[in-house]
Amino acid sequence: MLMNLLSSPSTLRAVVWFDASTGVLLGALHLLLTASLAEWLGLPAGLLTVTGVMLLSYAALAITIARAPAMPRGLLWVLITCNFAWALASLALLLGSALAPTLLGQAYLVVHVVSVAVLAELQWMGVRRLPGFAVA
Repeated sequence: MLMNLLSSPSTLRAVVWFDASTGVLLGALHLLLTASLAEWLGLPAGLLTVTGVMLLSYAALAITIARAPAMPRGLLWVLITCNFAWALASLALLLGSALAPTLLGQAYLVVHVVSVAVLAELQWMGVRRLPGFAVA
């Protein structure tokens, strides 16, 4: 029963809206508080600026998908792929030796890894439940 609820089309739309809203919020924070976040998180300001723009662009795509009467399956796969890539990139930043994030920065990256992977999984479950999905 829980799996049916989590993978329903209405839940998928809600997940995409949530994903879009967090993208807007984090993107705006990365751009508006770049210097402060760079200091607190121990991440380069340039990285925060680039990711802020990426997050806002991603959020615009997610909003477009969420607003569509029938969510476009191809664009949903783009969201899912982007989320899994974001989670992997965050994990690489966390485990790599190129950066030295602060403890708060490490926690921020862990939250990204886990939450974005969960969003991608929920989106994937929802796309599989859309009418016309076939496993090859």
